[in-house]
Amino acid sequence: MESDISISQNASAKPIKYVAEQLGIAENYLELYGNHKAKICSSLWPQIQNNSDAKLILVTAINPTAAGEGKTTITIGLADTLRRLGHKSCLALREPSLGPCFGLKGGATGGGYAQVIPMEEINLHFTGDIHAIASAHNLLAAIIDNHMHHGNELNFDPKRIVWKRVVDLNDRALRSVIVGLGNKSNGIVRESGFDIAVASEIMAILCLSQDLADLRSRIDKIIVGYDVHDKIINCGKLNVTGALVALLKDALRPNLVQTLEGTPALIHGGPFANIAHGCNSLMATKYALKLADYVVTEAGFGADLGAEKFLDVKCPLLKKNPDLVIIVATIRAIKLHATDKKNALSSGFVNLQKHIENMQHYNLPLIVVLNEFSSDTPQEIEYVRHQCNALGVKLAVSRVWQHGSEGGIEMAEAVLDIMHTSSGLDSSNFNPLYSAHDSVFEKIHKLATVIYGASDVSYSPQARAVLNAVAEDDEAKFYPICMAKTQYSLGDDKNMLGRPHGFNITIRDAQIMAGAGFVVTYAGDIVTMPGLPKHPAAELIDVHDEKITGLS
Repeated sequence: MESDISISQNASAKPIKYVAEQLGIAENYLELYGNHKAKICSSLWPQIQNNSDAKLILVTAINPTAAGEGKTTITIGLADTLRRLGHKSCLALREPSLGPCFGLKGGATGGGYAQVIPMEEINLHFTGDIHAIASAHNLLAAIIDNHMHHGNELNFDPKRIVWKRVVDLNDRALRSVIVGLGNKSNGIVRESGFDIAVASEIMAILCLSQDLADLRSRIDKIIVGYDVHDKIINCGKLNVTGALVALLKDALRPNLVQTLEGTPALIHGGPFANIAHGCNSLMATKYALKLADYVVTEAGFGADLGAEKFLDVKCPLLKKNPDLVIIVATIRAIKLHATDKKNALSSGFVNLQKHIENMQHYNLPLIVVLNEFSSDTPQEIEYVRHQCNALGVKLAVSRVWQHGSEGGIEMAEAVLDIMHTSSGLDSSNFNPLYSAHDSVFEKIHKLATVIYGASDVSYSPQARAVLNAVAEDDEAKFYPICMAKTQYSLGDDKNMLGRPHGFNITIRDAQIMAGAGFVVTYAGDIVTMPGLPKHPAAELIDVHDEKITGLS
């Protein structure tokens, strides 16, 4: 069996200017990064902003196995198949973080014959966006410590600096650190730590900014710490916003690449959905909607994380809701969620059922796509189809990993049918989970009880103190919630599989991300700096004859 990377490296990629032509983008609106990658210049937007919006398809999943459910593969395969059927389609995806590439999960460019290329370049350094984000984030951290070293005019309380440093790798040893050790010239000794770069508020800001002016405004608002009188200190008070914008101005432009079959793909921004908001950039999605007839996008991990954040955090800024939601499932993941291992498929189906019910709560058209594996039996597939039909939801089987767009016909025809016949709901009847005017505690309670199925929510004293401050803040009280929790369960314990009942969600901490415009709540033992497994993927990656091998 060919590996993903060998399939990618053997592909015949088109010059990126020809891929851009499919979307009506002239070469003068491209900033080329070699022959097969480009950034789209901001000068294109005035030319396309009055175009009609495309149909928007959101791909999400059930709570996944450690290897994932293949959402990106399905997303890519669907866009390829729609194009195969004669439709003008475009992808809007997140760009990969280095951490998972060298850790456990692998890359984020799809798999088999449904990939975006050049696979190894996208999965590693790409166009340098995440490097720019980490540099901007760490510059701000350095400015804070430098400010305190040179007199601390803003009266920072060293124990209440909330701005950490970041690196785009999994490194558990950096979760908690002490900076400033040594002699006096090394700065003030204080506790701090590192997050992975994709959990940075700078990443969220880049992904949620409408344009360069909005980026600047959001950076100004970042809360970096508190003074000795318990007053907020924002980034703007450090007079460094312009420098951060300078580092990020090129990174703000969406990236254009292609699939194995030549379908255009905008890949931009990479927040994780378990510790951040899990969606590609607002700008990339907006450009795609004006350039194509069908836009296929994905949101990270299960629908309890990425899809919920897409709908409650991103959609109000995008000012458009999905025209269709796809929930991806695999037989192996359904069985993983079984509490009765003798009847694993029927027992584990309750997890998929809950995700279906959650998306139905938003009143959006919906189908389930089963990502088929060679180990799946016809009887198993028909059982899942029957159970979905009983819930009023169509199921389609995808074989795009094995066959590319040829294996996506059933899926694409189901998508087109539900979006263009009366069998689908009207997405204009969108039912949000909560109102911006709900209190912060009401928002969290609805998220926990409606989406996760919890009975109630518990708060640590530290979390309650932050959330009480949110409730009293004239701006933050209207922010949506960005929940950081395990991706493997509907609850906040990764071992709580299936469809748990009678549990509490425990919020141990919270943070106001004023630049991003949301409140992050940390549930259970979730961490914002992942660790490596005993045998990380880095052990398999190498270079032979100047070609990278082992990357998946």
